[in-house]
Amino acid sequence: MKNTIIKNAIVLLIVAIVAASCAKKLDLFPQNDLTPEKAYKTAAGYKSVLAKIYGTMATSGNTGPAGSADISGGLDEGSQIAFIRMFFNCQELPTDEAVVAWNDQTIKDFHNFRWNDADPFLKGIYARPIYNVTLINEYLRECTDAKLNDKKSKGDISDAEIADIKKSVAEVRFLRAFNYWVMMDLFGKSTFVTEEDKIGATLPRQIERKDLFYYISSELKAVEGSLAPVKTIEYGRVDQGAAWALLARIYLNANVYTGASDTKVFDTAIIYSKKVIDGGYKLYDNYAGAFMADNDKAKDEFIYAINCDGLKTTGYGNTTFFVHCASGDDFNDYGVGGGWYGYRATSAFVNLFDDKTGETDKRALFTTSKYGTGAAQLVINDIGDFNQGPRVKKYVNIRSDGRPVSDINKNFSDVDFPIFRLSEMYLIYAEAILRNGAGGDAGNALKYINEIRKRAYGSTNQGQINAVDLTLPFILDERARELYWEGHRRTDLVRFGLLTSGTKLWPWKGGVSSGTAVDSKYNLFAIPASNLVANSNLTQNTGF
Repeated sequence: MKNTIIKNAIVLLIVAIVAASCAKKLDLFPQNDLTPEKAYKTAAGYKSVLAKIYGTMATSGNTGPAGSADISGGLDEGSQIAFIRMFFNCQELPTDEAVVAWNDQTIKDFHNFRWNDADPFLKGIYARPIYNVTLINEYLRECTDAKLNDKKSKGDISDAEIADIKKSVAEVRFLRAFNYWVMMDLFGKSTFVTEEDKIGATLPRQIERKDLFYYISSELKAVEGSLAPVKTIEYGRVDQGAAWALLARIYLNANVYTGASDTKVFDTAIIYSKKVIDGGYKLYDNYAGAFMADNDKAKDEFIYAINCDGLKTTGYGNTTFFVHCASGDDFNDYGVGGGWYGYRATSAFVNLFDDKTGETDKRALFTTSKYGTGAAQLVINDIGDFNQGPRVKKYVNIRSDGRPVSDINKNFSDVDFPIFRLSEMYLIYAEAILRNGAGGDAGNALKYINEIRKRAYGSTNQGQINAVDLTLPFILDERARELYWEGHRRTDLVRFGLLTSGTKLWPWKGGVSSGTAVDSKYNLFAIPASNLVANSNLTQNTGF
């Protein structure tokens, strides 16, 4: 982790008035005796809360790997309330990109498509974005002119400090929109609160998926001009590029989110992906290096990354999870002190690569040398046997320059987690054109895809495609090759109508070794029963 705003936040801070009111409604938030009057008394207090808001994306609580968890309710702090790990489980485990050997509670239900409203992992991932939004709403309430001028009149905050605080408002509104995007994508409808809602007055209302889409898009457009210009803010904080990237992403998926069938949404996806592309970003020259312990060196490709640091963001639910869960006896190769013998991929995913060793397509970061020969290396006959199937070696807690990582015991990771990368914008631009979006250039789309593949194959010719090759099925496969284990695959398969159907199968889909179609209700996750009981304004997704 490499951000001065965020790195000192982890010992801080939950605002009591927010925590208490939410605890009464949802039984998911701890109490704290730090009141808004104390937390926001000085500019340093505002900065600490801002750091906490950013930090909620990387940490699970206020005291490191365990203790003082942000979210209670009987959930495991390491595996069920940390954003990155839970987001990964939802976006990757139901797909061909990941299976898990463990029998931890209901974890296998994700790949088996058997989750329900009692699932503890879903309880955690429903609570996390809403918790983050709650902190953001309270921050925004404390950023009004009236509140700031009152503190100025008391001599607690200067004009210059007020100006800095006001600049942060657009950032936290973006982060709120991002958290609501997570809810919209995973659950469809969501508990919905903003800074305009009076705390504790009524039960939070529910917002439908279509309405949430329009809310998110309007918020992003509203803050776009107030965010820092592209690449002018410190690494790990959000600027205009992040707003453009999220707009491009949601408009690519807009027909899923709104239930409409409208090609004009792809026009908008083209507009915003092109804004990012023209923003001065560039592909990092080493694909594998973009997922190593010093991957802040890839900051020219990263539009927004969640910063992780082996000393400052200790936890079991950020990228520490990636570098441990995919390793076993070969843990040294991942730069950690021990393997967790947990997650690997399926043969269907690995077979998307022309060459599975990475000697041709450098993105094929797998290790299968210990598991038989030939095709047998990829076969999983027993999901519970970690030694069967291909291991993913995309994230490693090793620096590209050979220097030591920050945690000398190699328990916690320095690998930052990219939320948006330039290559995703290239892929969005190309797909939107293929979906008949207007305003783009097919020649540029081909050029962008070939730039991705030039890095992957290491030459100007090998791996290059022609216009006739640039099809929607190709884009889906190329997105998998480029973006795997970054939290995209489930969303992509839903957009292509393939997540639950029998058209695309992979090993153990639906709990069957050869794969099977599953109920279309599993295109969404179930809203936790505990939330439905606590809040009569909430309704369940169809089928659960």
